[in-house]
Amino acid sequence: MSRLTSFITGAKRSLDFAFYDMRLSDSLKNQFSAALEERAAAGVEIRICFDGDKPLTPNLAAGQDPAPPGTSAFVQSLGYPWRRIAGMKLMHHKFIVRDGESVWTGSLNLTDDAFTLMENNVVEIDSTALASAFARDFDELWQRQNFENTGEVGSSQVPLTFSGQPARVRVMFSPGCGLTIDKEIGQRVSRAQRRVRICSLLINSGTLIGALLDLLRKGEIKVDGIYDRTQMAEVFQQWQEVPQNRWKIPALQEVISRASLVGKNSTPFSPAARHDFMHNKILLIDDTVITGSYNFSRSAQYNAENILFIESPAAAERYSFYIDHLVKKYGSSDK
Repeated sequence: MSRLTSFITGAKRSLDFAFYDMRLSDSLKNQFSAALEERAAAGVEIRICFDGDKPLTPNLAAGQDPAPPGTSAFVQSLGYPWRRIAGMKLMHHKFIVRDGESVWTGSLNLTDDAFTLMENNVVEIDSTALASAFARDFDELWQRQNFENTGEVGSSQVPLTFSGQPARVRVMFSPGCGLTIDKEIGQRVSRAQRRVRICSLLINSGTLIGALLDLLRKGEIKVDGIYDRTQMAEVFQQWQEVPQNRWKIPALQEVISRASLVGKNSTPFSPAARHDFMHNKILLIDDTVITGSYNFSRSAQYNAENILFIESPAAAERYSFYIDHLVKKYGSSDK
């Protein structure tokens, strides 16, 4: 929250929020609200897009999910202009655009559980070129109030620095670029020269599973990492019920076995349960970090999502250190 409020208080003109889930307890909400109120008093324009509250009996087959209710009430209680973003699947972003110059993004929803129980990562980027891509996606959502037929925006590789060293970053959005994202992730895994490290809630893209399996069967590149075993167990059950998806079950089980992936045992999902998922969406391929709100799933192709491709040896090592930490933390309970 300290980092978030610091990002907010740096705003001079505008703050645009696009979040799937926003439900903070009073202690955290008070800090968040105070930062917004201070900036609003200084003339900063604040707008919020969010994925509307879900029906009590969601249509899972249509891509709706049983998210906890409360985001709509929370956002409206803040008192700033807002839009509930419709769509058959999810407006799953977690980003802020500040002054059209800086971006906060990653896997972190604005909830107590996301802050205190889940593993998440956040990326802050100071770049007008990157921020303009996020701003275009936000404006599409704001104007249409529906994310379908949005996301056909992105950026070329933008030169930046990380830890004093050169870096390049590219962003892409779904649903507009969803199929392209899935294909590019598979191609990047297939072209890996040294390592592929996984740190992901879900691994259910058929393209990604196939690419990982091919890589592992060749036995030339090290593949390792961590995933959320409990949440993937539920996915296995869903695949079993869909004949065309059943092939994924033995394929992913082979990936997990060959790569010796560590599985975090989280609490089975329900709206009222403790939400303690290993919630990251990270692929580390050689010196490239791939991360954002985008789960490595077929559904993500059709949600409103963002994904970063960060070409940076320094950032890759920072993420690799973090993955080592999680593998060590949960590996002992994985035996």
